[in-house]
Amino acid sequence: MARTYIITGAGSGIGKKTAEILRERGETVVGVDLRGTDVEGDLGTPEGRQKAVQDSLAAAGGKVDAVIACAGISHPIPATAAINYFGMTEFLEGLRPVLAESDAPRAALVSSMSSLQPQFTPLTEALLSNDEAKALEIAAQLAEDPRGGSMIYSSSKRAISRWVRAQSVTPEWAGVGIPLNAVGPGIVTTPMTADLLSNEQGVKMVDSVVPMPLNYHQPPESIANLLIWLTSVENTHCAGQTIYCDGGADVVLRGEDAWSWADERVLEYFSKLG
Repeated sequence: MARTYIITGAGSGIGKKTAEILRERGETVVGVDLRGTDVEGDLGTPEGRQKAVQDSLAAAGGKVDAVIACAGISHPIPATAAINYFGMTEFLEGLRPVLAESDAPRAALVSSMSSLQPQFTPLTEALLSNDEAKALEIAAQLAEDPRGGSMIYSSSKRAISRWVRAQSVTPEWAGVGIPLNAVGPGIVTTPMTADLLSNEQGVKMVDSVVPMPLNYHQPPESIANLLIWLTSVENTHCAGQTIYCDGGADVVLRGEDAWSWADERVLEYFSKLG
């Protein structure tokens, strides 16, 4: 039996490819984007998000089995914080009550391997506190400096991965049987990265911060297929994860040891025992 998916950012890039694959498989898809999709809406404002939720539910006939949030931008402007964070979290929260009525509800978001890179903690914390006015104010200050502007994107993605991790085990998500996860792509060949990858200097810069030893820059279907699995009936226990599908960038940048934090806690425990 066909499942009903609502996909944001379905007008281009990863969202568009995800929608195409699902439709080819016979699933019902309601695409959401600024233009050129089933539902046209602005996820950058509270009013736009609320309307997009209602219009999406109407287009889906009041039935939703999975939500995939792909909409996002990477410009060094305040709108990046609003769309990348609130455009995902508020949209998902708006759909959650109806999603929970599905026999196999699922949700997945697009984060980024940039969530592992330098971010601006005050902005990240403002986002996680759901203080949109403060977040936009901080982002506007960062946007005045090119170096600061770049951290608007990474902060929004760090916040998304932290939100997914925190919310995934709550009664509102895990408690009603909804696996909530994210995917962290590396450099995906989409319209968002086209300008960066159009010249040698841009490519060198990108490769210096996002090294991808496995198969280099990735096509959107590499992420789309992972999002589809995370929101499939088969995923019953994967929760709270940001899965870095990034050609190995995470490992190159952070190293092979992702476990020593636990060893430090053990040492702290025994030191307290005296």
